[in-house]
Amino acid sequence: MRRWNFTLCFSLACAIFIVTFYLAITDDGGGSSGILYRVAAPILLLGGVGNLNDSNLNGISCYDDEVSNTVEEITSSATPPAKDKSIFFHETSCASSVRGGIVLTARQACAVESAAKMNPDSEVYLLFTSPINLGNATVKNKIVSQLLSYSNIRIRHLNFEKYFVGSPLEEWYKGGALKASKWPRSHASDALRFLTLWKYGGTYLDLDVVVTKTFSGLSNFAGAESNTDVAAGVLNFESDGLGHEMAEACIENLRKEFRGNDWGNNGPGVITRVLKKICKTRHVKDMTPERCRGFAVLPPSAFYPIPWRQWKNYFDESSSAKTMARIANSMAIHVWNKFSVNMNVTVGSRQPYGLIAQQFCPKVYSHCGSVF
Repeated sequence: MRRWNFTLCFSLACAIFIVTFYLAITDDGGGSSGILYRVAAPILLLGGVGNLNDSNLNGISCYDDEVSNTVEEITSSATPPAKDKSIFFHETSCASSVRGGIVLTARQACAVESAAKMNPDSEVYLLFTSPINLGNATVKNKIVSQLLSYSNIRIRHLNFEKYFVGSPLEEWYKGGALKASKWPRSHASDALRFLTLWKYGGTYLDLDVVVTKTFSGLSNFAGAESNTDVAAGVLNFESDGLGHEMAEACIENLRKEFRGNDWGNNGPGVITRVLKKICKTRHVKDMTPERCRGFAVLPPSAFYPIPWRQWKNYFDESSSAKTMARIANSMAIHVWNKFSVNMNVTVGSRQPYGLIAQQFCPKVYSHCGSVF
């Protein structure tokens, strides 16, 4: 009887540990997922191993590491990003902080490739807040190599503290609000997207966005997610004029209204509140360029053709034709990683997400193995 009780208790303890660990590693940190392990895709490493320390997975302690990184810094690069012509992604997890190497999922890599492929005249920057020590790399990952085969992709490190120096968010960051947040990685991504566009102008994209058309000729835009909300997964601000004013307004709103216990308040909440003020309307459907001083709030069909409540459509082979028809005229698609991260895509299937990847990130898709 005692042995049976011990076995039962031990089994329950193991189950609790597994569930807790699963929840920890599947906290996707917002649009920049930063997932270390998931069912749908393996870790992609350029040498080294992922950090399994829970605090590093969910926290941002690696941002304070001043010595481990060997990747070129974005702020000290001899060739800084071209104003208004660059596309930016932020990877804000600490997954690359142990033993060096680039940690990236196939789906994240797909987002980067699609942006580079569909915008060959733009420089595409993948910025890691985690230090990356390539000195310990022993195995060159084939998917990272595929990304680097594009002449317009740049992988850089972003020293978080230095990046905020001299900006309107410097004192906010020093005050510790971000580190005290319930979702520090996600909220780091929120702050960085507005700060990066304040610094350089250009386009910001979440790492769960696949670009399907060029952004050439477009500027100063965001996309409506619904009739009530503007999303922050795709943003473009010019580096001067209205664009820079928008970036400053978003930063000021974030600084004043930041809430660490509210996941969406500091990203989509910021851009929605700012546009309501600039456009002088509380209704997203009325946010026309005429009312918004030239800023364009594109309809959901532009970037969010499949609403988040219908995210499974991207994985449903039986309705593939219908889903592909819905996204045919979109400029990009947001696959809602927060919900879809554990849903498999079988390479070679007719699942819509797989068909999209095959067309718009073909190099990554063809090198990711049997599951994308």
